[in-house]
Amino acid sequence: MKRITTIFSLIAVVALTSVSCKDKASKKIVADNVETAVDRDEAAKNVPVMSFEKTEHDFGTIQRGTPQETTFTFTNTGNAPLIITDAKSSCGCTVPNPPKDPIAPGETGELLVKFNGSGQNQVTKTITVTANTAKGSEILRIKAFVQAPEATPAGPVK
Repeated sequence: MKRITTIFSLIAVVALTSVSCKDKASKKIVADNVETAVDRDEAAKNVPVMSFEKTEHDFGTIQRGTPQETTFTFTNTGNAPLIITDAKSSCGCTVPNPPKDPIAPGETGELLVKFNGSGQNQVTKTITVTANTAKGSEILRIKAFVQAPEATPAGPVK
């Protein structure tokens, strides 16, 4: 009985295989889909690339409460327009101001960063720039050694 069941199972598998493979796979390819895929793949190669002159700025030693600012200059070395969608800092004391307009391939742009001089001793802040690049984001850093302002001597004012 087991032998008959095995033989029928084998016949069923052979029959299904021969019926399902009667069409050649090459006949199932739709030419429009191939052209769409080629266009999509070519468009995927066109991506912007942010190339920064520097990714870190050191303000050196500053007095606490003294506002500072620096500019990070970058070039779009890719082959598609660069669009910065967001720029956030790791702290409210640091405010990035990215360009609003797209940066064409080969063009340069500037990202202004303002730091209010808060903190104490060695301070490092990061700025995350989100854009339509392959990486999706870039990290910039600012740092400073923040000193307390000079104390004024106590006593009567003359």
